Amino acid sequence: MANGRVVQTADRTIGSRQLAALLPAEVLARPGYRSLADALRTLILDGRIALHVRLPAERELAEAVGASRATVTGAYDLLRESGYVRSRRGSGTWTELPDGHRPVGAHALVGAGGHGADGEPGIDLAIAAMGAPEGLLADAVARAAPRLPEAARTPGYHPFGLPDLREAVAERFTRRGLPTRPEQILVTSGAQQAFSLVVSLLCRPGDRVVTENPTYANALDALRHARLRTGSIAVSDAGWDMEIAESTLRQTVPRLAYVIPDFHNPTGALMPEEQRLRLLAATWRTGTWLVVDETIADIALDVPAPAPLASLAPRGGADHVVTIGSLSKTHWGGLRVGWVRATAKMITELTAVRVSADMTGSVLDQLVALPLLAGMERSLPARLAELRSRRAALVDSLQRHTPEWSWQVPPGGLSLWVDLGEPVSSALAERAAAAGVHIGRGARFGVDPGTFEHRLRIPYTLPADRLDEGVRRLAAAFHDGVPLPPSVNRPYWVA
Repeated sequence: MANGRVVQTADRTIGSRQLAALLPAEVLARPGYRSLADALRTLILDGRIALHVRLPAERELAEAVGASRATVTGAYDLLRESGYVRSRRGSGTWTELPDGHRPVGAHALVGAGGHGADGEPGIDLAIAAMGAPEGLLADAVARAAPRLPEAARTPGYHPFGLPDLREAVAERFTRRGLPTRPEQILVTSGAQQAFSLVVSLLCRPGDRVVTENPTYANALDALRHARLRTGSIAVSDAGWDMEIAESTLRQTVPRLAYVIPDFHNPTGALMPEEQRLRLLAATWRTGTWLVVDETIADIALDVPAPAPLASLAPRGGADHVVTIGSLSKTHWGGLRVGWVRATAKMITELTAVRVSADMTGSVLDQLVALPLLAGMERSLPARLAELRSRRAALVDSLQRHTPEWSWQVPPGGLSLWVDLGEPVSSALAERAAAAGVHIGRGARFGVDPGTFEHRLRIPYTLPADRLDEGVRRLAAAFHDGVPLPPSVNRPYWVA
C-alpha cells in the first residue's frame, strides 16, 4: 500500500527511497520527466506528501527511481513553473501549492438554499445529512411532552446530561460490545461540541495532534482554532496505511489522534479489525489519546454495523480511547444531542469544561432523544434502505452526466469521494454556486490547505430528483468549455 502513504516527518524532509516508494509502478518502469512531475503533483494534491516538505536532491532521486538527472531536473522545473514546488539556492526544493489554493475556512454559512444566477432553486450538496424521518420526530415529541411538566418544575440544569439519557446511551454501547456505565457518558450539544470539549481538555496551543487526511472538515477547524500542530495519516482509495500511521505516531508522539474508522468522512472507507488493533496498540505505546468519531458508525449500508473500536482493546487497555457520537446523522441534525464515552474521571473533567462554555444542554432536546434512541433498532432499517436507494440514484446520475469522473461506492456512510481527474475542485465549486449548487470542495477536507483540489464530496442524502438535478448542474459547470476561474476562496461551511 505504498501509494496510500503520507509523508510528514519531524524534520519535514522526505528521503529519495521514501519518495520512490510512493510513485506508481508505471512511472518507475518508464520514468519520463512529465510523468514524474504528474505523479509528484498528484501526491502533493492528495496530501500523501505534506506541504512545506523538502524533496530529495535531483541526483539522489534520479538514482532512487532509475532515471537520468535530466529527467528529475525537468520534472522539478515543471513543478516549479506550475507552482507546486519552490527552490532556493542552498536550501533545496520544497513542496507548496499554486496561487489561489489558500485555506478555506468555515467562518460563514454559505449555502445554496436560495437561487442561482439563473433564478433556479438552490441545491445544497454540502450537507451530508438527511431530513428527519417522516413522522418519527413528531411521535418522539409527543412521547416527550408528558415528561416536560415534571422537568419544568426543576431548575433544568443537568451538566452531565439527563440521567435517563446517559443510561440509555451507556446501555447502547454495552449492547454493541463495549460495557459502559452511565457515569462514563457526557451528553453534549452534538458531536462537534463533544470533540471541541475533548480538545479543550486534553490539548494546549502548540501540542501535536494527528488526524487522517482527508478528514472531517469541522474537526480540522476545531484543531486550527485551538492552535495545534497537525500531522496526518493518508486515507486513500485503498484505505489506511498502518505502517505510516505507526511511524507517524512513533516519530511525532502526538498528544491526541482523531480518527473516523467507521465509514470515514469523506471517503466512506471502513477500517479492518486488524488495523484497529494496531491503532489501539500504537496509540497506547505513545501515550496518545485516541478520539474515535462514531457519528456515522450506524450508517452501515452493505455490511454489519461495526462494534466500537474501544471494544477490541484488552481489559484495561482502552482507557486512552475517547468515543464521540450523536443523533445528527441517524435522525436529524436539528436535534442537538451528542455524547462522549470515556473514563468516569475524564467525564467529570469534561463536564467542568462544559459548564464554563454553556452550563448545560437542552432538556427538551434530550427528552425527545430518549424515545428516538430507544426505538433506533426499529427505525434505522428504513432509513438505511432509503440511503441505499439514494446512493444508487447518485451513482446513476454521475455515470450519465459525468462519466469521466471516478469514485468508489463505499459500504456505508453518506457520500461519495469523487475524483474529477484534474485539480479544479474549488473553481468548479465557485461556478456551481452561480448555478445554485453548494458543494463540498475537496480542499475543505485536507490537513494541508489546498490539497484534494481534484476531489468533491457529494452526499447522497437528497431525494433522487434533487440529486440528479444537482449533478446535471455540476456537469454543465464542468463541461461548458470555458476555462474554470481561479478560486476566490469564499468560506464554505460543510457538515
